[in-house]
Amino acid sequence: MPTLSRLGPQDVRAVIEAFRDALRSHQEELNRLNVYPVPDGDTGTNMALTLESVVAELRTAESMAEVCKAIARGSLMGARGNSGVITSQILRGLVEVFAVHDSVGGAELVAAMRCAADAAYEAVMRPVEGTILTVVRETAEGLERAAAAGHDSLEVLLEHAEAAAHASVLSTPALLPALAAAGVVDSGGSGFTLLIAALRHVHDGRPLPEPAAVSATPRSVERHLAGDDIANLRYEVMFLLDATVATIPAFRETWMTVGDSIVVVGGDGLYNCHIHTNDIGAAIEAGIQAGKPHKIRVTDLFEEVEAEEQLWVREAVGDIVESEPVETAVVAVAVGEGLRRLLSSLGVQSVIAGGQSMNPSTAQILEAVEAANAQSVIVLPNNKNIIPVAKQVDSLTTKSVAVVPTASVMEALAALVMYDPEEELAPNVEAFNEAVEHVRSGEVTQAVRDSHAECGAIAAGDWLAIARDGGIIAAKPTTAEACTSLLDFLVDENSEIVTVVIGADGRASDAERIREHLKLAHPQVDFEFHEGGQPLYPYLVGVE
Repeated sequence: MPTLSRLGPQDVRAVIEAFRDALRSHQEELNRLNVYPVPDGDTGTNMALTLESVVAELRTAESMAEVCKAIARGSLMGARGNSGVITSQILRGLVEVFAVHDSVGGAELVAAMRCAADAAYEAVMRPVEGTILTVVRETAEGLERAAAAGHDSLEVLLEHAEAAAHASVLSTPALLPALAAAGVVDSGGSGFTLLIAALRHVHDGRPLPEPAAVSATPRSVERHLAGDDIANLRYEVMFLLDATVATIPAFRETWMTVGDSIVVVGGDGLYNCHIHTNDIGAAIEAGIQAGKPHKIRVTDLFEEVEAEEQLWVREAVGDIVESEPVETAVVAVAVGEGLRRLLSSLGVQSVIAGGQSMNPSTAQILEAVEAANAQSVIVLPNNKNIIPVAKQVDSLTTKSVAVVPTASVMEALAALVMYDPEEELAPNVEAFNEAVEHVRSGEVTQAVRDSHAECGAIAAGDWLAIARDGGIIAAKPTTAEACTSLLDFLVDENSEIVTVVIGADGRASDAERIREHLKLAHPQVDFEFHEGGQPLYPYLVGVE
């Protein structure tokens, strides 16, 4: 393949496609660089899904202006999570410069990388050094130094960009103590180096870097590519499975490729199995291969949810099925049927499926905002990675949109108690923010790797008590112990109400232990328990 002196529009398109391919193959490697030992290390996944949206937007683009416009729109609408938003801003900065030229050479690359770095920093309210922001900025500075030294060829400048990007990634642990403590480099910065690799791949044909360990495309992206995001999984399949313990790991792995909301619990030859899927036959066939499934039950979730929603609406407001127009509507992000119902009962008009490891895109949030029966809409992201994605929506709609930066669904539940649908946007936002300030929240989840945190050493499989204002405060052998430790940390003499939301993996016996602990250890508080059905986090806790 000949070395290119300049990149035309189809070369720029090829760079984006190569960047997508590289992110896809390195995605699990990037995810594993997450320094927190919880099941939400999704930097690679969010970057890959963001690029999938960009590539989809490029299908009909031909001229440089069309290619750049498609990249800008695809990255904006498809951005997922904090890493996806920053990646989208980097791409938008690049094409802002590229778009006014018929082709891209060395000078244009230098200017574009500076524009990309500036755009990335502008997207973050409180920039943190030692992240992808540092890497893109130091790459831009490396290019500027090379240009000042008289280098102007695309080939030489790309060599300098690659060297600067890799050196910057290696220096991230020195800038961010959490990375140094975990013994890793920054995940987002590592992902950015794949963009430079894609530029060099298109420029002179050198192969894209191979991941450190070959792994299959992760399940979440496989489903995304097939149009099977979690919100679109239609059937719930449940059965009891007679099987030996040796067959269960392979059974779980097979199920992970055909669905989500997977629960496989039991032992001594009998397992209770649950999955949401679009392929009933494959789900049951996996059970037959593992053992003997029986008491099989299949539920059409779309029909069930529609019937339940109509029943709930009739009970609440008579025979009116469609939501009536309001002054201010609320859109929230959550996953779990129980949480969806709970949020709806508090007035939320639309609940977008998403949360840890399942960050919705800007386009999905925009769609919910546009569908809301109001000209003013509050968005409750309920996850720190979704906040920057939600904040992009206001500029994309004629409606007035405000984001209350809820980092957990427990904060959203506290805020919604103050919701007045007939009040204007500003007073509702003020009331929501005030309510959020008075709630302390936390969650229980399982460690996915050995680590070390505020509480000390953590082993893979430990149950972690995580407080929003205290980090990981305990690592325990059981969910009940982790939850009671979390409650002891959150509840003080001023606490009045405790809310516990039980997830898909929460057990009734554990919930009863938690209730008894509250009665004995914190008799001054009132408490309520709700079935949320959320995956990965068996207990969510809010204290007011």
